[in-house]
Amino acid sequence: MPALKRAMQVLTDPVDCGPVTLSLCQDVQAEAFDYPESFFAEKVWSFRRPQPDTDELAAAIAAIKSAKSPVIIAGGGVLYSRATEELKAFAEKTGIPVAVTQAGKSAIDERHPLSMGSVGVTGTSASNALAEAADLVIAVGTRMQDFTTGSWALFKGDGVRFLGINTAAFDAAKHNALPLVADAKVALTAITAALSGWSAPADVKTKAESLKAEWMQAADKAMAPTNALPSDAQVIGAVARNRANENSVLLCAAGGLPGELHKLWPATSPGSYHMEYGFSCMGYEIAGGLGVKMARPDADVVVMVGDGSYMMLNQELATSVMIGKKITVVLLDNRGYGCINRLQMGTGGANFNNLLKDAYHEVMPEIDFAKHAEAMGAIALKVASIAELEQALEQTKTNDRTTLIVIDTDPLITTQEGGHWWDVAVPEVSPRESVNKAHEAYVKALAAQQIG
Repeated sequence: MPALKRAMQVLTDPVDCGPVTLSLCQDVQAEAFDYPESFFAEKVWSFRRPQPDTDELAAAIAAIKSAKSPVIIAGGGVLYSRATEELKAFAEKTGIPVAVTQAGKSAIDERHPLSMGSVGVTGTSASNALAEAADLVIAVGTRMQDFTTGSWALFKGDGVRFLGINTAAFDAAKHNALPLVADAKVALTAITAALSGWSAPADVKTKAESLKAEWMQAADKAMAPTNALPSDAQVIGAVARNRANENSVLLCAAGGLPGELHKLWPATSPGSYHMEYGFSCMGYEIAGGLGVKMARPDADVVVMVGDGSYMMLNQELATSVMIGKKITVVLLDNRGYGCINRLQMGTGGANFNNLLKDAYHEVMPEIDFAKHAEAMGAIALKVASIAELEQALEQTKTNDRTTLIVIDTDPLITTQEGGHWWDVAVPEVSPRESVNKAHEAYVKALAAQQIG
């Protein structure tokens, strides 16, 4: 009984916020226990909203007022706190542009003029340019981990400072940040009120709008239809044109897709973008998509998954058909682990054991993903082009059950615009000249990292 109560406390704690596994020993699972009737009484659990400390709040307000080129980085804590409206109000009243982490994507409608999109290693050119030049980074509900910060080499502003708004004191104070340990909704409301009549210099908003226009042109080009073997971005473009709306939820997890989706997917309403990227769990996608559909039965759930991740876990397709929870799955087949292959090449290595053609084989596998999905009861088809994909996506809207669409993609092409360095170590000693050059570039990039 205490363990179950503790589980609920962890699930609703704004710092821990789950997940929880409650395990019962096998030898007690079938035993009877005289539970008090009160144990089963309905109880509403709510998460607490820590109020900001007076001194920390004053320091935060002073820091913002003195900033000449501030930028907001919104993380998953904004969504967890249900502070999306407060984030929007804060940005609009101060004129400070907003960039988002993977977990924070959909915290602000990306059609908003002050929404710059993703930041960091998989960031847009607009967000990263603003972050590089910022003198104050206002981090709201984010852990500021290596993907968000470009392994702490992204911020190049002279004397740049950080303001950490977070319920976790550990995260609020990272990198010598001014900490504001508080709930995001409460903190943003208090700061916005205290800054009444103040706004960032006019050129901050002007610069942000110009940078966003440049990025949108690059994104549109990357996602434009093609008659050749498509890139991940071109498939994303087709899905976005057909499905990106307030009622859709896009779900993904591992491989190269999360980086492209972080950059390119036009998230609108809160929770419309669901990405498991804390651990990059291959195989999460279809099971996760089914979970989202169970939680939001009226939502149009679209799952994007690579062939490698699909092979890890796919049987929830059968479950979705069995329980009548319709989802749409778009499977991008690049015939291997394209993301890791590109990482291998980027560190000077040769293609090895990631694409099927480079792995040991006596017979190349010819996996018919469409037939496999059909065998589990789903509607399935293989399309040969972006045009066919768009037609198939339209058709799925009237299908009576889960549909899987397979399309072959290029394993090497990624969106070149945007993005930032990521600290992936390269061997110091190698007989390969390409590795030695990659190591030289790595050492040079390390010099841009800020330590504390």
